[in-house]
Amino acid sequence: MAFEPQNQSVLRTGSRTSSQAGAMEIDQGLRAHMLKVYNYMASGLALTGIIALLTASSDTMMQVIFGSPLQWVVMLAPLGFVLVLSFGINKLSTTAAQGLFWAFAAVMGLSLSSIFLMYTGTSIARVFFISASMFAGMSLYGYTTKRDLSGFGSFLMMGVIGLIIAMVVNVFLASSALEFIISAAGVLIFVGLTAYDTQKIKSIYSEFDDSAVAAKKAIMGALTLYLDFINLFMMMLRLFGDRR
Repeated sequence: MAFEPQNQSVLRTGSRTSSQAGAMEIDQGLRAHMLKVYNYMASGLALTGIIALLTASSDTMMQVIFGSPLQWVVMLAPLGFVLVLSFGINKLSTTAAQGLFWAFAAVMGLSLSSIFLMYTGTSIARVFFISASMFAGMSLYGYTTKRDLSGFGSFLMMGVIGLIIAMVVNVFLASSALEFIISAAGVLIFVGLTAYDTQKIKSIYSEFDDSAVAAKKAIMGALTLYLDFINLFMMMLRLFGDRR
């Protein structure tokens, strides 16, 4: 019978205890980080929704924005904010990154107010809650699955590029059949991206990040999931929204 010295047994037990404590600390830190990401995202969506509703309820605002060249500024400005945050996040202070995120969410509200001109309020609300349920389910899957989803990243990004090209082409063709295909494919692509991006945000978390780096990661994670949700919502709205 093998004999293990008592002090060696204690050392091994202490090592296991220390390892378990470290894993628990990382897990708690990850949960706190993901909660921060979701809080940023939810707050951004709330700001977007409030501004969209307030703008749509004002005939004057709608006329000023969508009855003039200002509509192009409102439509293109969100892309500018995304590019600045994506490529300049390392050079920005945490406060500046937060400010740009909130500004982006606000301008998106102005841009999305146009959907109230095309769809009924009831169908917008219905599609929003359906999209939110789909997003929550896929994000939870991305967070909890043990399957590595990184292999789907390039495929999904190719799908996004294909969607953009098809949408540009359909501007000239105005084909209802192509619009349906684009919307259906878009739902599948952004559902997949929701799971993929959630797992990616989880994977880049590090307990060794300082507060500034952690905050920037949370902001960029929120921006990524925000875009996934908005695009999923818009594709669902094109499929199931009741047009005025």
